[in-house]
Amino acid sequence: MIIETKNLTKKFGNFTAVDNISFNVKKGEIFAFLGPNGAGKTTTIKMLTTLLKPTNGEVFLNNHNVSENPNETRKSFGIVFQDPSLDNELTAFENMQFHAILYGLPKSIYQKRIMELLELVELFDRKDSFVKNFSGGMKRRLEIARGLLHHPKVLFLDEPTLGLDPQTRNHIWTYIKNLNKKERITIFFTTHHMEEVERTAQRVAIIDHGKILIIGTIKEIIKKAKTKKLEDAFIKLTGSKIRKEEGNVGLNQMRISNKLMR
Repeated sequence: MIIETKNLTKKFGNFTAVDNISFNVKKGEIFAFLGPNGAGKTTTIKMLTTLLKPTNGEVFLNNHNVSENPNETRKSFGIVFQDPSLDNELTAFENMQFHAILYGLPKSIYQKRIMELLELVELFDRKDSFVKNFSGGMKRRLEIARGLLHHPKVLFLDEPTLGLDPQTRNHIWTYIKNLNKKERITIFFTTHHMEEVERTAQRVAIIDHGKILIIGTIKEIIKKAKTKKLEDAFIKLTGSKIRKEEGNVGLNQMRISNKLMR
């Protein structure tokens, strides 16, 4: 297993964001982590990627205990955040170069690697263009390429196609599936587009109110929920009530956390 979680819990004051969850992700797997807004998805990803320490439980990524060995863990994964994280005043190449230097990659290695990845995501011809002139899809492709610079074992994608048109979303997932095959990289992603999950994921976990409701292949989940589509199974398991925006929930959680840390 490339990712293992054991009784993972995260509390912010009296609020339990993630409630005693345990799951594994296989090496080389494309794994979808689904849930309504505020379900605990982003909090879980933050614990998996060293951004938050669990209140209880353990996380292992590429055989590293995430809490005990955060630096080694960070070398094992790349991440594309839900919100844009590129520097618009730098070129595509400069954004990649800056990231490579942060990871301590020698110039003799990162120069070639940057060119290979820009070619892979079809941005080689725009390597000297400023990112501020890129479309949303181009920026997403550059973020994915940047996350792969250090040959990570796992790539985390937090809603990688948010705000993109259907054509661009389709291209993004084509790149991701090709990366999974070519780089032999494990993909861990979240999305609200169920058709993306049905076309891409090998296994799915659905979380709500901080608890894992179900985990398995799409066929297994549909069978257990006694529905015809994954979206119907998702709604049946999590309810049809509209939730608060996850960003607002997460912001409140972080405010509580910051107060407790002072």
